[in-house]
Amino acid sequence: MEALILLGLLATGSAAGVLGALFGLGGGIIFVPVLMLAFGLAPTEAVAVSLIGIIAGSVGASTVFVDKGLSNVRLGLMMEITTATGAIIGAIVATYLEEWVLMCVFSAIVIYSALRMILNPEKVVPPSDGADGRFTFEYRDEAIGDEVRYEVQNIKGGMALCTVAGMISSMTGVGGGAVKVPLMNIYMHVPMKAASPTSSYMIGITAFSGAITYFLSGQVLLEYAAGIAIGAFAGSILGTALARRMQTKRLRRYFSILLIAVAVLVLLQAGGIL
Repeated sequence: MEALILLGLLATGSAAGVLGALFGLGGGIIFVPVLMLAFGLAPTEAVAVSLIGIIAGSVGASTVFVDKGLSNVRLGLMMEITTATGAIIGAIVATYLEEWVLMCVFSAIVIYSALRMILNPEKVVPPSDGADGRFTFEYRDEAIGDEVRYEVQNIKGGMALCTVAGMISSMTGVGGGAVKVPLMNIYMHVPMKAASPTSSYMIGITAFSGAITYFLSGQVLLEYAAGIAIGAFAGSILGTALARRMQTKRLRRYFSILLIAVAVLVLLQAGGIL
């Protein structure tokens, strides 16, 4: 592999790793188009390499976030069950619907979520006296130098909506983090600094199952995957440092802007422009 190509892969992986750790997005929205347009990979090859990068970024971010108590592992595993179920349903439903319709639905949901996060302040519900200890959590917010305690709300409804998030992710090929992070933050009242790390943790599990399939079928280009993975892992470590020190209000604002950018990219793809 030429040195220039390797540097490009490392840079792409690093950028996606930083964004993934900051906002709980897998990075597929960056990996796939860049690998296809800049590196000339076929769509299936790009997706396969992208999944490896997502796993590497998730592992790097989760190593720090779980240790710091930011990733809500219990909630993440519960939501992953319904997300996976939704992904299976979405794969079936997608065969009966036009791709552009699915992408427009995804964009509408993401733009709505972004506007809600911009216009509505974050609501964190402190644990009540009779709260179920299984759904009360705490972490140290390094930006304010204090402990944050919260109780997850609307758990059953959140898990049901995660099924929808899994369906949308499966039908559009865009990572579910763009839906799950706003869902956790807006509807379940999980603080942004816990919602993004929890999404990063979940994304790695989802991507692993898909990557195994591509690997066994021989569709993973190992040299490209290695470059992307190394960059994504390094970028995710940097991203975790930035996320831990960033003010929550600023993190939500940047995340909302990124959601709108993702929605625009998906709409352009639906219109055949990208």
